[in-house]
Order: sequence, then structure tokens, then C-alpha cells
Amino acid sequence: MNRDRFPGLADGWARLDGPGGTQMVDSAIEAMTDWMRSGRTANEGGAFPHARASVEIVEGARAAVASMLGSDPSGVAFGPSMTSLTMAFSASVGRTLSPGDEIVCTRLDHDANVRPWLIAAERAGATVRFAEPSPETLELPASAVEAVLSERTRWIAVTAASNAVGTVPELRGIVAAARRVGARVYVDAVHASPHRPHSVAELEVDALACSAYKWFGPHIGVLCAGPELLAELTPDKLRPSSDGVPERWELGTLPFEALAGVKAAAEYVTSLSWEDVRAHEDGLLEAARSGLGAIDGVTLYGDARDRTPTLMFNVDGVTAREVAAAMAEREIAVWDGNYYAWELERHLGLVPHGAVRAGFVHYNDFGDAERLLAAVADVAQR
Repeated sequence: MNRDRFPGLADGWARLDGPGGTQMVDSAIEAMTDWMRSGRTANEGGAFPHARASVEIVEGARAAVASMLGSDPSGVAFGPSMTSLTMAFSASVGRTLSPGDEIVCTRLDHDANVRPWLIAAERAGATVRFAEPSPETLELPASAVEAVLSERTRWIAVTAASNAVGTVPELRGIVAAARRVGARVYVDAVHASPHRPHSVAELEVDALACSAYKWFGPHIGVLCAGPELLAELTPDKLRPSSDGVPERWELGTLPFEALAGVKAAAEYVTSLSWEDVRAHEDGLLEAARSGLGAIDGVTLYGDARDRTPTLMFNVDGVTAREVAAAMAEREIAVWDGNYYAWELERHLGLVPHGAVRAGFVHYNDFGDAERLLAAVADVAQR
């Protein structure tokens, strides 16, 4: 699907490294280039037209992201990364916590949605409790989160999809459970966003963060929350900078050229037929999953019924890095290690080498899956 929209695929590699960062769509590349060549580059706030043009590009990016993620444009903040935004958000939440308050995290999450909350809780004298995935499938039903909730739970930090094994938690049930105890919900949608549509309003979550470079745009982080919540919390900021929302959450000058790319990438994602994307990706997942499962010596991790097309595996007698290097020799890009899924790596006992991760997005095809299977089979037979 749409392979011709991704210039980065022209070198012939099988790009199965999408969970670590997708290729940029052509319209995002062109938008960034056009902005930098336009002569309009200037900081915001000036009386001259170039400065007003920068305001317009920021407002356009907010509107496009809000449309993509079902959010209020006034609640869309940009930052260097999802990690930096989550650090800032959790720190501001920490100022509202009291000793004995509780935060719930999960063993499935990227450490960017765990460690910031651990730091905030430690500083406030609060407690972090962990929801555990199913031992066999690595699914995360709402009941797993409910099991660690209490009347002292203030926030739940949960992924929309595991960046390691693709598990899609039961978000609606988790949000409903949070509301029953008066807790708020912070969602990491970094890995999920190129695979599924998400609406902050429909999910009724309090905040959602993601990264544009995981949905075919440039490296920039996005935080979506209700404007009232962003006004209620107090982030660290410079004294002369705006105290308005969402600007108070954005430290320093925004990368306007990147926001031009963000706007184009968000518009591309919004234009996708999610039914077609899901059917194509599910087909790739099944082909690769069943093929890897049939190779002697390959161990697959996770078997959730609802998941993104992301596979984590090991080959007996070969380290994850050695497998990844063998794939690279065949011009197949995969990841190895823990990919910051720190809790899950320890939960599965995979320290120190972690595992191999191969992930598909809609620009991959069945030829990519076949190349992966043939290469893994060769490695397993050594």
C-alpha cells in the first residue's frame, strides 16, 4: 500500500524497523523543504509578515494533529520528543500528589511511560503499582489494571500498544475502571498511532502522547490533552514566555520546518482507509507469525488476539544482535535489544541480550515478510 509515497524505500532494503521510526511520507518531506526554501523562516511574535507566517504554520500543525487524534487544537503541544513531554507532564502531576497517593503503570510500556512516573512518585512520596500482562499471551485486559487500583489511585499510565510485542490493551475498559476510582489516564500512543486511529475525545482519556516520526513525519513529540487540564497543571517554564495554553508546555522556539512536515504527515494519516490498513497489516502479521513459528529454534513472544503487526523473537544459540546483523547483511532492517521496553524485558527474563523485533507498517509488502522468513531460517540452521 502506498509504497510509492515513501522515497526512503527506494534503496531496496526491507524496512522492518518501523517500530523504531517509520519512513517519511513524500508530502512531509516536500512541506519541510518548501518551508526552508520559502524565505518565510522567522521566529513568532514579530510585527513583520515572516513572523506571522510562523504563527500560521504552528496553528496549522495543531489543527492537523487535532483532527488526526480527535483532540482540541488548543490542547495540542509540541516538544522534542514524547519522552521529554511525558517527563514534563509527569513532573507537573507530581506537584499535585501527596504521600500515599498511587500511580499505576504497566509491564508492557516503553520506559518513557514508566520512568517519568516513577520519578514523579518518588519525589512526591507516592507509590507506583504495576499491572501485569497475561503470562502466556502478554495481553493486558482491563481486569489486570483493575486488580491494582484503589481509592488512592490518581493516574494510570498505559500504552495504546506495546512497542515490543504489539499487544493492544483494553483501553476502553481501563478508562472505565479509572473513572470508577476517580483516576485520570495518560496514554502512550507512540507505537499504536501508525496502525490504528485514536481519538482523545472518543476514548475519553485525559492525555495522549505520541511522536510524529512513528507516523511518517519528522522527529517531534506531540502531547494532546484538554486545555483545562493543561491550564490546571504547572509546568516549568521561562518567565517571559507565554503562560497561555498550550504554549506554556513548549520550551523555547518550536522547529517550524518540522511542524510543516508534521502537518503534512497528519493530513496523510487522516486520509488513510483504516479498514484497508488493518486488513493489509493483519495479513503481513499472520504470514510472518506463522512462518516464524514453523522454524525450528525460533521462540516468539506474545500472542495477543488484538495486536499491531509487531513480532519479537529469538533464535536458539544466537544472540539477538547476531540475528540482527545477519539480517542487515541481507538488507533487512530489524531491531534488537529491549527497545526501551525495560519492564517487559525483565518480566520475560531476556536480560542481557533482549530479543529481535520486526515490525510492519502499511508500506511493507509480502516480499518483505518472505525475505525475513528466508533469512531467519538460514540463521536458525547454522
